[in-house]
Amino acid sequence: MAKKDQRALLALVCPVCKRQNYISVRNKINTPEKLKLNKYCRYCKKHTLHKETSKLE
Repeated sequence: MAKKDQRALLALVCPVCKRQNYISVRNKINTPEKLKLNKYCRYCKKHTLHKETSKLE
C-alpha cells in the first residue's frame, strides 16, 4: 500500500508584477510554512522575493 503523498505542488508568484514564474514542490511535513524565495523575474527583469501560492494556472 502506498503512503499518502506528502509533497505539495505549488507556484511561485512575483509580488511586483503578480505573475506566476515558477512551479515547484515541497514536503508538507518538513516545511509547514509557506516558501519565500529570492528568484529572477523575467518580466520585471530583476531578482524579487517570490512567494508561494497553491493556485496553479
